[in-house]
Amino acid sequence: MKMDLKTRNLLKRRAEKYECFSFTENDPSQFMHLVKGHENQEATAFVASSLSYGSRSQFLPKIKFLLDEAQGDMARWISGGGFESVFAPNDRRSFYRFFTYDTMNGFFRAYKTAMDEYGSLGNLVAQRADGDAGKAVEVICNHFKSHGSSGIIPADATSACKRICMFLRWMTRDNSPVDLGLWSRFIDRKTLIIPLDTHVLKQASELGLAKITSPTMNAARKLTAVLAEVFPDDPVRGDFALFGFGVENAAASKRA
Repeated sequence: MKMDLKTRNLLKRRAEKYECFSFTENDPSQFMHLVKGHENQEATAFVASSLSYGSRSQFLPKIKFLLDEAQGDMARWISGGGFESVFAPNDRRSFYRFFTYDTMNGFFRAYKTAMDEYGSLGNLVAQRADGDAGKAVEVICNHFKSHGSSGIIPADATSACKRICMFLRWMTRDNSPVDLGLWSRFIDRKTLIIPLDTHVLKQASELGLAKITSPTMNAARKLTAVLAEVFPDDPVRGDFALFGFGVENAAASKRA
């Protein structure tokens, strides 16, 4: 589709306004800014993104709990097996929504395997993704599935994989007050895919950006291609613009 000039300018203004450090205040990205060291930031970001499901008022305290248990060093906690004292295998109690303690144990074990074999999740992606964010999604999905983890990381990349795409945005985009850019050396930000969920779909639809009915990977790629018309070197900067559109629409609705 060919986007009109008014919509282009609107997206640019909102991206400029909302890509700021205050964006992190009620966002899961806040946690990766609370810790030091690249490996620790990477591990904290991945855990935070992986649990970013459902209501923020519910999942943000769960992420904080994990960071507290790790005493601020998520990378060491995972690589050293510290999670085993919190999450026992075969413990069917609910930790968060559909994620049981057993599910969390499997997730952390699979993550530990990546660290044991490659040094870090970043090294795994760097070696196998060929600089492409779409392939990085597949690499992450395949690793966790092949190491017995299910329920948190999607089994494949047919769904929108919103949380992985959000994590990749955090890791890849540099020179941002929000995103860390730790993987900017080996992932091309032009290949990043919009983190797509029903809220982003609604915002994109209201702006007339794309006719999409459900959050799939194909739909996410389609919307990303539209955003690339406005941000050709950095298409997922449009994520901030769509977020801003949703915030401003919600505020306008309250005033009405």
